Amino acid sequence: PSPSSPAPTNPQTHNFALQHYTSTFTQQYTTTNMKLTLISALAGSAAAFAPAQTSTTSTTSTTALNAEKEMSKALPFLPRPKLLDGSLPGDVGFDPFNLGGGDKASLINMREAEIKHGRLAMLAAVGWPIAELFDRQIAGAFGLQSALTSTGASPSLLNGGLDKIEPDYWVIVASIAGLAELSSKETKEEKGKAYIAGDCGFDPLGLFPQDKEGMMAMQTKEIKHSRIAMMAVLGYAAQEALFRSPVTDETPMFFKSVL
Repeated sequence: PSPSSPAPTNPQTHNFALQHYTSTFTQQYTTTNMKLTLISALAGSAAAFAPAQTSTTSTTSTTALNAEKEMSKALPFLPRPKLLDGSLPGDVGFDPFNLGGGDKASLINMREAEIKHGRLAMLAAVGWPIAELFDRQIAGAFGLQSALTSTGASPSLLNGGLDKIEPDYWVIVASIAGLAELSSKETKEEKGKAYIAGDCGFDPLGLFPQDKEGMMAMQTKEIKHSRIAMMAVLGYAAQEALFRSPVTDETPMFFKSVL
């Protein structure tokens, strides 16, 4: 062979070199893949345990808002009763003894009773002291016997004196109550689902608003005044039973100073 000709290649040497390079490349490729896999796994794990600030903040705010809604407005340290969701006028979540019943129908029935008792109480809250102030004069003007007790208090279960009331009076009261109940029943049948608890179709002066917001405001005022009146009448009865004197004499600043 000439000097310029390439040196003969040993096939065994060539195969050995090829195997060496292939093995080295495979090891490097495998090592690189393992490193990348490990880094990805670590990054994923870290991301999984890292706090998601926006989501957490939003979730916390929502939870706090829900918790606040679930507490009673009247008694913030107690949970709000399930049925008292704020849809009824004057609802502030006050029912610590669960007297509203177990369903919506029972709650509406109790609301109806509350309104009717409240209306009677509003009449009594005004009529009670007026009777103590003017009954003797009015009865004397018509030549009648005064219905007040010996101490000048209005007749009641605790004060006594109910025996002085003429039977005709009770007949008239029972008749008016019956007519009111019949009117309420007719209104309920007529309006159906649009019926409002306590509606007996009596509004001769047209004072009840027609818009939803005004209706809610008017009903809220009525129920609040009803509750105050019921407490006032309870106070009248308790005070006169304890002190055995008319409430107008015990607290004249509330009655006589303005008359």
